[in-house]
Amino acid sequence: MATSSQVRIGVLCSRVRVEEKAIFSALRKCGVDFDRIDPRSLTFELGSKSLGGYDVVLVRCLSHTRAYYLTRWLCDQEVTAVSDHHVVTTCGDKALTSAALQASGLPIPRTVIAFTPEAALGAIEEMGYPVVLKPLAGSWGRLLARVNDRDAAEAILEHKATLGGYVHSVFYVQDYVDKPGRDIRTLVVGDKVVYAIYRRSDHWITNTARGGEAEPCPLSPEITGLSLAAAQAVGGGILAVDLLETAEGTLLVNEINHTPEFHGAAQATSADIGGEIAEYLMGIAEGRT
Repeated sequence: MATSSQVRIGVLCSRVRVEEKAIFSALRKCGVDFDRIDPRSLTFELGSKSLGGYDVVLVRCLSHTRAYYLTRWLCDQEVTAVSDHHVVTTCGDKALTSAALQASGLPIPRTVIAFTPEAALGAIEEMGYPVVLKPLAGSWGRLLARVNDRDAAEAILEHKATLGGYVHSVFYVQDYVDKPGRDIRTLVVGDKVVYAIYRRSDHWITNTARGGEAEPCPLSPEITGLSLAAAQAVGGGILAVDLLETAEGTLLVNEINHTPEFHGAAQATSADIGGEIAEYLMGIAEGRT
């Protein structure tokens, strides 16, 4: 079994943000040999073993496309990636995420997938207004639309059809959940929920990237259990789980992020987030996890 001084950890990231700095600092404190690997400078030849010297590689790519292909390459080289290719594939597609959660029996907002504007409009009319239209891929609360009536639905569906491309060619429709001015984000690292925060905003989109404010949220048994189950449903690892509270007090799993940001949580909680991630990576590299 390798020790911390013997393991080699790679961190795939193009930009070193607050989160990466915290992870790097924690790895240094643990005495771990690690390399920052910038995916912008990488090339890989199929069948090559150029990244085969790492015990584990943490994937912190801003680009889902890069993460998708690089994790497939790491899998071919039998290098453990966090998140691995299956998790990146599932969490990078909202339809696949919702399907995995539903298949595991977890509560999610009612979700309908359509492939034409006409079918999407029919689904929206049947579901009733308001609904939310989301792109299959994307983060930071971008390109979300709350659709309040038929006129808005027809306009947005026409825009998406005209824009075209993969992102707009599949119509992902969810019931609008009238949450209490906030949602809940948790961070799951392995089999532990490291923190929970409320993301509060006067706007219906509560992402911190869109101005939502992070506040401490008590880690109840329900939040803990649902977060762990949701993470397991998509393959586990280091994952941010977004939960919605309904007017009746029911918790729904909304989305899961495989490259979580946590600068807001670092200010709102006392959790040693970088330390938890470093310890998890060391556990994998040393064969403890």
